[in-house]
Amino acid sequence: MLAGLNEDLALPLLLPRPKISKRGPFYDSVRGRRVLITGAGGSIGSELVVQVAASRPSHITLADISELNLYEIDLTLNEGAPDLSRSAAILDVRAANAVRSLFHREMPDIVFHAAALKHVPLLETPHNLVEAVLTNFAGTKHIADHCASIGAEMVLVSTDKAVYPTSTMGQTKRLAELYMQAVARSRPNNGFSQVRFGNVIGSSGSVVPLFRRQIAQGGPVTVTHPEMTRYMMSIKQAVGLVLAASELQHRNPQHYGLYILDMGDPVRIIDLAEQLIRLAGRQPHTDVEIEIVGMRPGEKLHEELVYPWENLQPTEVQGVRVAQPQPGGGLDVEDFYEVYHNATRRSPEAVRKAMEHVLGGALSSLGAQECN
Repeated sequence: MLAGLNEDLALPLLLPRPKISKRGPFYDSVRGRRVLITGAGGSIGSELVVQVAASRPSHITLADISELNLYEIDLTLNEGAPDLSRSAAILDVRAANAVRSLFHREMPDIVFHAAALKHVPLLETPHNLVEAVLTNFAGTKHIADHCASIGAEMVLVSTDKAVYPTSTMGQTKRLAELYMQAVARSRPNNGFSQVRFGNVIGSSGSVVPLFRRQIAQGGPVTVTHPEMTRYMMSIKQAVGLVLAASELQHRNPQHYGLYILDMGDPVRIIDLAEQLIRLAGRQPHTDVEIEIVGMRPGEKLHEELVYPWENLQPTEVQGVRVAQPQPGGGLDVEDFYEVYHNATRRSPEAVRKAMEHVLGGALSSLGAQECN
């Protein structure tokens, strides 16, 4: 079944945890510094831990709400870099007091904020909408506020779903982007940045594990729409470029950085399904059927990586481009109060209205001609 799979696809099947490289690029943004990674046990977070560890920070703090995920990545770090100073903290980023205590205890120099809820259809129910706002927006707010208070750099792991978002996941990540931009304007020398990219192959939220499971069961493999496309990249590639973007920002901390990863051409999901079936030694539509099941709530047929006004420019790092955040001043931190207040009160309808008001205001401030 593994014949023909590249390393990034095969390794997760063979090894329960990634290996920590003894060599690799060294990034001054993390080398010799205190690093905090939220969502450290997740797909992106755990690879961040592996690659950050290879750059030899002075201390690394692993933070995750999942005890099991935290245990696994802490064990990985102990096996691969036993001499590296580290700590592991069970952390709910939605809990402001817990975030405050962690920052006062760990005093990070740079924070990679990867903690997020990201399963698009799951987050469309009223209850889960509130949970998504609390995690993706309020959690980012807590991290950004404390980074600003102690002068730490911050890198937000964002998503192409934040561009013209149609899903709760995309809307909450767009709120997180806009809030960070507002904080960055009030603290221009903090070194705040965001890295936006599309899907990563093999992550817990990607279609690849689902397709593999369906193929192993003999099918059918379920595809939502025959023309649906997504930008795709391996986890290793994405995280390597996130670190490269952090390095660019570290060299120029007074500039607020919105970095876009070059994802190449979008991939048709049905083509990906067919390829995985062939890699399993079977023939699509003959040995394993592909069933078109229809688009799910919140999904878009095609994703976009940038807004028209973001003025994408190349950087010295191949695969990383820099964009212009929202012009005209954008929003102030006070503009987000109603979203935060209603989320903490767990009022779904009030949260949705407040969120749509903020996002609509952000777009309307640019003029109708740039919003279509």
